Amino acid sequence: MHTHACADVCFLNLIWSCLCVRGHWRYKIFFRKESSQNLIRVMWIVLTLLLALSSGVLSLDKLNMCMDGTHHKVEPGPEGDLYSQCTPWRDNACCTANTSSAAHNDNSYLYNFNWNHCGVMSAKCKEHFIQDTCFYECSPHLGPWIQKVDQSWRRERILNVPLCNEDCHKWWEDCKNDYTCKTNWHVGWDWSSGTNKCPTGSKCRKWTDVYPTAKSMCEEIWSNSYIYTTYSKTSGRCMQLWFSGTNPNTKVAEYYINNAQRHQSFVMTALLSLTFAFFSVMMH
Repeated sequence: MHTHACADVCFLNLIWSCLCVRGHWRYKIFFRKESSQNLIRVMWIVLTLLLALSSGVLSLDKLNMCMDGTHHKVEPGPEGDLYSQCTPWRDNACCTANTSSAAHNDNSYLYNFNWNHCGVMSAKCKEHFIQDTCFYECSPHLGPWIQKVDQSWRRERILNVPLCNEDCHKWWEDCKNDYTCKTNWHVGWDWSSGTNKCPTGSKCRKWTDVYPTAKSMCEEIWSNSYIYTTYSKTSGRCMQLWFSGTNPNTKVAEYYINNAQRHQSFVMTALLSLTFAFFSVMMH
């Protein structure tokens, strides 16, 4: 991202140099007789340049990057020995084989998190949390939703990742007979023993009492890391926790990056058009 920003600055400096340095004759070309027509031409040139530069602000590198987290690799790449549920990411992963193996363990070294804080979690429910961990640790296509944070255990997080409807509902259905004592599993635990325990004053409740809907679970359990959607896996508009073969999330991330770039270009066009209109009025 910094590389693109520097390149943009250098490019602007180059354009400015072409207009100004040793450019008395160029000055005459653009500003001959200080006519309003030439000023308008310059404004359109600036508009075109800024639009071209703004389109690269959301770099395509976001399509293939790793989060700055506790166990993530610096850059994604092949990991042929990924374990069990993490194997779908083996062709291009942000996790190592050791991380993928630990993702399947209770109270693993990854985060010392205890899934069994309200009795033994059912096997079918735990599968979803393992898959969620694989997705979080291994996915190289979370760039559009990565946010900077100031936390002791990580420097970046994901926020509002659009989760496919089927994945969210199946997760909730397979856990609805389990128990938990907290809504937001990111914060508020008793860590005095080195692993998470229910905080004083809380009590274990049935899953559906804590999360009455699939939407409430998917959005609240990891403090809005995910956002509930009505999109199906075939829509190309939501991220899949469960898949096999070619990673479908590549195209989804690309869609959201392109949408963001189009929005940014629209805003930039509107602002510059207003500026252009202002100067046009001032010249008359």
